Amino acid sequence: MLKSIGAILMFLLFFSAVTVNAGDTGKSRDQIPEKYKWDLTVLFKDNAAWEAQKKKVEEQLDEFNKYKGKLGSSADILYECLEFDSKVSIDYRWLASYASKLSDQDIREAGPLAMNQEMNGLGTKFAAATSFMRPEILAIDEETIKKFMKDKPELQVYKQVIDDIQRLKAHTLNKEGEKLIAQAGLMEGAAYDGYSIFKNADMPRPEIKVGEEMIRMDDAAYTLHRADADRETRKRVFEKFFGKYKDFERTFGAQLYSQVKRDIFYKNVRNYKSSLESALDANNIPTSVYMSLIKGVHDNLDVLHRYLNLRKRMLGLDDLHYYDMYPSMVKKVEMSYTIEEANDLMLKSLTPLGPDYIATLKEAFANRWIDVYPNTGKRSGAYSSGYAYGAHPYILLNYNGQYEDVSTLAHELGHTMHSYYSNKNQEFANSDYPIFLAEVASTTNEALLIDYVLKNTEDPQKRLSLLGSQLEGYRQTLFRQTQFAEFELKIHELAESGEALTGEKLTKIYLEILKKYYGHDKGVTVIDDIYGIEWAYIPHFYYNFYVFQYATSLCASAAVSEKILTEGRSMAEKFHKNFLSAGSSKYPIPIMKSIGVDMTTPEPFNLAMKRMNTIMDEMEKILDGK
Repeated sequence: MLKSIGAILMFLLFFSAVTVNAGDTGKSRDQIPEKYKWDLTVLFKDNAAWEAQKKKVEEQLDEFNKYKGKLGSSADILYECLEFDSKVSIDYRWLASYASKLSDQDIREAGPLAMNQEMNGLGTKFAAATSFMRPEILAIDEETIKKFMKDKPELQVYKQVIDDIQRLKAHTLNKEGEKLIAQAGLMEGAAYDGYSIFKNADMPRPEIKVGEEMIRMDDAAYTLHRADADRETRKRVFEKFFGKYKDFERTFGAQLYSQVKRDIFYKNVRNYKSSLESALDANNIPTSVYMSLIKGVHDNLDVLHRYLNLRKRMLGLDDLHYYDMYPSMVKKVEMSYTIEEANDLMLKSLTPLGPDYIATLKEAFANRWIDVYPNTGKRSGAYSSGYAYGAHPYILLNYNGQYEDVSTLAHELGHTMHSYYSNKNQEFANSDYPIFLAEVASTTNEALLIDYVLKNTEDPQKRLSLLGSQLEGYRQTLFRQTQFAEFELKIHELAESGEALTGEKLTKIYLEILKKYYGHDKGVTVIDDIYGIEWAYIPHFYYNFYVFQYATSLCASAAVSEKILTEGRSMAEKFHKNFLSAGSSKYPIPIMKSIGVDMTTPEPFNLAMKRMNTIMDEMEKILDGK
């Protein structure tokens, strides 16, 4: 397996909107009509078929031994080994995809959970069995590789894969070292697992009275009640919720420090200058892109502050506090949609992406690619997974009929179509699109959706609601994720310089960054010291410098959607051919450049700032009665 099992598991994880929590809807799965549930028989007709395939993959792992020490001997042997690796990888992915989705239908069920755990173990064995491949390919000199490509034209399929391995030559160990690193995969998620289990299962939660009801203030309840219309209620929600996290500051600090030390371990054994460079180099992203994002946000904090002042005005407040971030800025506007209406809205709003795109959407709606409604025990949140190469992608939703649910559907369909076209147009070796690009197609769909809805909405209150929601998306995706990225960078830099990280120190660092972003010292937002513990609530800090890509993707999609709407069919065709269908046939930055978006320049970020200001201009005109 040329991709590490850790990288594959993280690829799966990042398409999840939230952490794994079982829903309790009062509705069992068998009460939901079949047409609203995904059809997993596309992968395996039953668990017995899955078991048979798993046994087959386990037996195939020993067959890699016949290639050890021989990859540089001939083009034929190199090609044969790469083809065999692809074949076994595809079989493994079907197994993992089936097990994870079966478990997500009801995460309380022990059987599917055990199947998931079995796949983790099999993935580690797979990685160990193929750990010789990268070092042996690295040992082949450039001239021999060229000769192999000439002697065996079929090897061209693996040109990008081989180039990427050779590019990382300085960071790859010998066979023994790579095997040890593969075995270290058993501990890959230890810090996150400890964090997740404590946070989601063992951590005691406070209870507070909301209205006439006593509420156990876990993460899900916080997400719901932090937006309460009553200011005193949401203040108590924030204080109680983060107060309990503060009680376990030391524990959370030890967990996150363990994750940082894990990142430093890989940085050191791979011979990188920093953990940031180590994380970004996997996709050949220059660290300058990360640093430029933080600088761009710092230079445009006045745009965020303008939004915060607008929020204060619309909420009718004399002063804005951190607990005022989530209530709606406008009176509740009824905008509900059945799933059929949502599907129809997708077909209309995404029409600029072309007739083939629309035809594929219809196929997804008709052939049960989507698990629509919540049921008791079902995994919460939403995700798209195109992990099983050769099968159609799947979408998990927990659809409740609000506009936010429609937007989530558009988002996940973006991932699905990206996976669908990459799998359809690329051989397996190049079918996984880079993580750096993962959120571009999804957020482009969201932008096209809201553009269509706004063009067909005249009611000022509905427009204010939609524009406010879009504006809040910029706060949470661009500014908030960059705030997280800056915190993540800072704590890694401190640890790399030899400083120990305690929970208290992490809270101090986070609070300083939070106050800077929200203009505490400028009187824009009051940030009480208790909110410095918010870092302990955020699971993304265990994702190894991932979160900045939410922000860069939003900037990229702002540029892409504008080009699609202004340039029309020519840009849509370019987007389809050069982006959606590209997979990993090129590196991320060149793929973006091929559709006219250069992420090494400030232009995409500037377009996002321009869009934010345009939204606020219209909102202020509506509020002023103009």
